Amino acid sequence: MNPSPLLDIIDTPQDLRRLEKKQLPQVAAELREFLLDSVGKTGGHFASNLGAVELTVALHYVYDTPEDHLVWDVGHQSYPHKILTGRKNQMHTMRQYGGLAGFPKRSESEYDAFGVGHSSTSIGAALGMAVADKQLGNNRRSVAIIGDGAMTAGQAFEALNCAGDMDVDLLVILNDNEMSISPNVGALPKYLASNVVRDMHGLLSTIKAQSSKVLDKLPGAMELAQKVENKIKTLAGEAEHAKQSLSLFENFGFRYTGPVDGHNVENLVDVLKDLRGRKGPQLLHVITKKGNGYKFAENDPVKYHAVAKLPSEVPAPEVKPAAAKPTYTQVFGQWLCDQAAADERLVAITPAMREGSGLVEFEQQFPDRYFDVGIAEQHAVTFAGGLACEGIKPVVAIYSTFLQRAYDQLVHDVALQNLPVLFAIDRAGIVGADGPTHAGLYDLSFLRCVPNMIIAAPSDENECRLLLSTCYQANSPSAVRYPRGTGTGATVSDGLETVEIGKGIIRREGEKIAVIAFGSMVVPSLTAADNLNATVADMRFVKPIDEELIVHLAQSHDYIVTVEENAELGGAGSAVLEVLAKHGICKPVLLLGVEDKVTEHGDPKKLLADLGLNAESVEKRIAGWIEAV
Repeated sequence: MNPSPLLDIIDTPQDLRRLEKKQLPQVAAELREFLLDSVGKTGGHFASNLGAVELTVALHYVYDTPEDHLVWDVGHQSYPHKILTGRKNQMHTMRQYGGLAGFPKRSESEYDAFGVGHSSTSIGAALGMAVADKQLGNNRRSVAIIGDGAMTAGQAFEALNCAGDMDVDLLVILNDNEMSISPNVGALPKYLASNVVRDMHGLLSTIKAQSSKVLDKLPGAMELAQKVENKIKTLAGEAEHAKQSLSLFENFGFRYTGPVDGHNVENLVDVLKDLRGRKGPQLLHVITKKGNGYKFAENDPVKYHAVAKLPSEVPAPEVKPAAAKPTYTQVFGQWLCDQAAADERLVAITPAMREGSGLVEFEQQFPDRYFDVGIAEQHAVTFAGGLACEGIKPVVAIYSTFLQRAYDQLVHDVALQNLPVLFAIDRAGIVGADGPTHAGLYDLSFLRCVPNMIIAAPSDENECRLLLSTCYQANSPSAVRYPRGTGTGATVSDGLETVEIGKGIIRREGEKIAVIAFGSMVVPSLTAADNLNATVADMRFVKPIDEELIVHLAQSHDYIVTVEENAELGGAGSAVLEVLAKHGICKPVLLLGVEDKVTEHGDPKKLLADLGLNAESVEKRIAGWIEAV
């Protein structure tokens, strides 16, 4: 028997719209099963997609996509959208090299109205589309689908503030599941949770009117009437409290509808049909459950936010695993706890990335010194600056790609005031399956030009701990950037030793060729150097850079090569060129880094090979360059 008779005949939303509304619950059920099967095999974002199945079906059923625009915030919940828009048979390639991206991507499908990956952009993008359609005379509709976690970011409210004052047809759907990746924090989620809105005024008026008619005919009517009246007043008070929730969005100029059950697909269709015909800014509040339909994900949506593969229903034979190398994130998390135990001034700040940044244990050990500010990178940095002004030592744990969102605050609120804030920058370099929206390829370039900044790039796990301790002790803004995943397996000290700031170290002595390597590129450079008999320097610091070491290498070698897992433009290699120019040294120099292009998603080893940054490629590129010059 065919397990998905309806889903099998749906290749595009046009096929979906040919079905009767009463068939949509079955479509949603089949879609959820397909999702469980496909993500179970490939891995990927999981719980958020399960929670958005019915909403996705209803949206594509009601709206004339791709003519109408659906803008998904972040995109973690876009897999059902991809399945319904012609990519069902490609789901087995999800997040793999050459396959489907894990987020909406304009170059992938005409149904992906806006490329996303970062939070809280959907309302602004959908508003731009709505205004453009109005100016062009197009009768299209724009819809932004944003989670309650993403609503904690200021950009979402900036867009709401702008949209509410414009005469455009825009629908914002607030997908409220009380989660982002981790449980939501801050006043707004609490506000939404405590003020689930139902306009009860009409209902109460009816109850009161009908009660009066009945009570007049009953024995003891006066006594009973008093009890009922008191109860009605209580309900009326609750309704007034609920009505106040409307003001949050209606004061922005949006007409509020909801909340509605986000897993009742037929009712969602009715609500969306009504909203599609309305004029002006509209907001629909939808209540969903992250991980809906899969008990493990429902019970632990944090763990199942993204998965490698789903666990088998049948337990596998127990095999004692080999001791795993610690990830850089784990090295940071352990250092943070150790440093906090040694210095009570230390506090940790994360913009809604507790698990990803390795802060779970720190929160458990030091709950009063742990601050999750929500998806609010700008606020996180300014908040850290304020703490530093009063003698606190803030550590901001943040992904490289998300630090981009707080660049002005880093410059204006921290660096210009020379405040001792340490940025622990995770996911530096290629990140793999999450692709270009999450790649950390620009931080060396955009941090180098900032006054007062110290920038360190560790070459292994122990170096990571050393450089974290060193930069923490510095009385100025500093950043330690480290890659995703495991390192070389180096033995990690349990102390809090430091090294001299701005000084590199020779890892291998060779002849003629000097390879000046930074961070994650030290190890592949050492491998390449074995066959080239090249000298390899682990620079440790990008700023201040070790000028003395660079000059020494340039004077004692014929060729200079720089290697970094960062954009070539303005990166560490550029810093080396600046030193050579400053000292009037003219030697052949080869810069190896990431070219000026958008990288792809896929296996990191494959991506690094394609970029010419694995050991074999580095060796070939150096040898070919020397032969050419």
